[in-house]
Amino acid sequence: QVQLVESGGAVVQPGTSLRLSCAASGVIDSAYTMAWYRRAPGQQREWVAFMNSFGATDYRHSVKGRFTISRDNAKNTAYLQMNNLKPEDTAVYYCNKFSTDLWPWGQGTQVTVSS
Repeated sequence: QVQLVESGGAVVQPGTSLRLSCAASGVIDSAYTMAWYRRAPGQQREWVAFMNSFGATDYRHSVKGRFTISRDNAKNTAYLQMNNLKPEDTAVYYCNKFSTDLWPWGQGTQVTVSS
């Protein structure tokens, strides 16, 4: 069974940067599209960014130009570099496949952007 562990969240001021990490254990191969999602207070979970196994990426409009997704297939690890953070980026961030056939969700990592 795949287990996802997200880390790197923190309380930061607007305009600063954070790098989130996602470690996926139990993954057999790298032929999947990896994604980051987030859930803001009182909102539904939404996708933020994804990267397929060939390295192609896409981003939610609100984070384009500020966030960068990357992955290390050898380590089954994904990253989300978040720059110029805004208060509206405050959420619990999760990683998972970009698919209808999801792995069990991890606990997520809290990102709070506040002055």
